[in-house]
Amino acid sequence: MKYQSYTLKNLHQIKLLNDLPDEIVDSIKVVGQVLPFKSNNYVLEELINWNNFEKDPLFTLTFPRKEMLKPNDYKIVNQCLNQKELATAVSLIRAGLNPHPAEQMEKNVPIFNGIPLNGIQHKYRETMLAFPSKGQLCHAFCSFCFRWPQFSGIKEKKFALKNADLMIGYLKEHPEITDVLFTGGDPMIMHAKAFEIFIDAIIKSGIKTVKTIRIGSKTLSFWPYRYLTDSDSDELLDLFKKVTDAGFHLSFMAHICHENEMSTDAFKEAVKAIRDTGTIIRTQSPVMQHINDNSENWSNMWRKQVSLGMIPYYMFVARNTGSHRYFSIPILKAYDIFRKAYMKVSGVARTVRGPIMSASPGKIGIDGIVDTDKGKVISLSFIQGRNPEWVKRPFFAKYDEKAVWLDDLKPAFGKSNFFFNEHDVLLKN
Repeated sequence: MKYQSYTLKNLHQIKLLNDLPDEIVDSIKVVGQVLPFKSNNYVLEELINWNNFEKDPLFTLTFPRKEMLKPNDYKIVNQCLNQKELATAVSLIRAGLNPHPAEQMEKNVPIFNGIPLNGIQHKYRETMLAFPSKGQLCHAFCSFCFRWPQFSGIKEKKFALKNADLMIGYLKEHPEITDVLFTGGDPMIMHAKAFEIFIDAIIKSGIKTVKTIRIGSKTLSFWPYRYLTDSDSDELLDLFKKVTDAGFHLSFMAHICHENEMSTDAFKEAVKAIRDTGTIIRTQSPVMQHINDNSENWSNMWRKQVSLGMIPYYMFVARNTGSHRYFSIPILKAYDIFRKAYMKVSGVARTVRGPIMSASPGKIGIDGIVDTDKGKVISLSFIQGRNPEWVKRPFFAKYDEKAVWLDDLKPAFGKSNFFFNEHDVLLKN
């Protein structure tokens, strides 16, 4: 299959849309002005059930819906279509969608030689995120994407690393870093030779403290032919083997939201091709209304992943950015979905952790509901923290069936603050 992408510019070329109600197509055009839209022929032809598109999770995953914007915002954009005021209106609406949640711009960008490294994030002591500038696109865009500003043409909101030498210089100054995570966008949209520049920089640097290289990618779901028939597929797989042969642990962090994404032969063949290089594939996704907010999908997904040799890793809570108003579910519902799915799988699939909120203080897991003599409370703990001392330290929030994010929770037992709000962060960025 030859790759063909679709954006708003060539939306009219998607013949499958001709049979959809005009209001659905119009909503794609309107919401797509604010939240970036991109799909491709594989997603359209192999993943979406067009006979039931309204309820199809992969349609919702890739095509904007009217409800993803506030009613008044939708009305404003619709009125401004093809008008000179459109850019201003879109810019104002985007600013109100929390473009960079969890204080990524303010607290995660490190300083090297007195200069902010805007293509790197260093939030957790052992892990550094790198955003290669040529990897800041995807083969298709998720409508819930929490990094949507990367695709919005807003330069001041974009993470992009152009120089591998800066990355190496920072790593040498920070021997506590053991893991480098290449992310985006999707670094696998890069040509193998472009990605090799960053890989070779690490391998040839002589740095002994980096043990693991991770790649965050949606390609297995959105374009598995990246590892099968693209012109540089063999080069890319050879590069993976080069990493593992050099003694690094290579972890492919696959974003898989729904079991239907794993239904094609191309997906299964791509998984095998990657695993044959010695790479470990770990899987993760947020739990989202309208896409995967049921335990059956998650238990089926984890079982299928294990059968293909992948390791279930994280169930996230949808981040409070972009279209989250459409996708977010209460954290207690997320916990219930996780618990019921976890109950249905064997121990080999219980490597998964969740549900997890990637909030400003760190990755916070919802551990359960506890009955006390003062009523129910929510038990939580850190999987990762800006301050490593916070990890696995339990804390409690008031029982709240409506809370969808950490900011909605209040401390239990009469406390005025959660403990992590009362301490200085040890890790300085």
